[in-house]
Amino acid sequence: RLLGLPGGNKYGVQGERKVPVLQTNNGPGLTGLMTIAAHLVRQARKEQLLGNSAEEKAVVQQWLEYRVTRVNGGSSKEDTRTVLKDLNMHLEDKVYLAGNIFTLADVLMYYGLHHIMVDLTVQEKEKYLNVSRWFNHIQHYPGVRQHLPDVVFIKNRLYTNAH
Repeated sequence: RLLGLPGGNKYGVQGERKVPVLQTNNGPGLTGLMTIAAHLVRQARKEQLLGNSAEEKAVVQQWLEYRVTRVNGGSSKEDTRTVLKDLNMHLEDKVYLAGNIFTLADVLMYYGLHHIMVDLTVQEKEKYLNVSRWFNHIQHYPGVRQHLPDVVFIKNRLYTNAH
């Protein structure tokens, strides 16, 4: 819906790992989250979501790969902590994953992290403050959240560094 594409595409999953599959009306089926997402972005003529400059495009691609390999691939608590720590450091001086522009990387990372963010305690959300700020911003970006429940973030910090 975010892309404003008409219906008609059939989506499914295949295999044990539930790899996404897109069956288009006029061509072979496409497999894989990044492939399908990039195809849909181009089909919607919203290429800016893939980045504008060569550097932005590379950064978007990097985060899409991270999403597939680390976020989807990780299953343990330790994997989750590593992902949140990586993202928290990266987002320290950035509004979006690719810097100052909203991209497909933000959308797909949001969907990949939603089930994690929903279960974090208030203290954990504060520990990963940059991720929390970014996530809250993305979930309120027009057209992104759709059917997913809103993740609540409190506005006042519970704890300060002062003793």
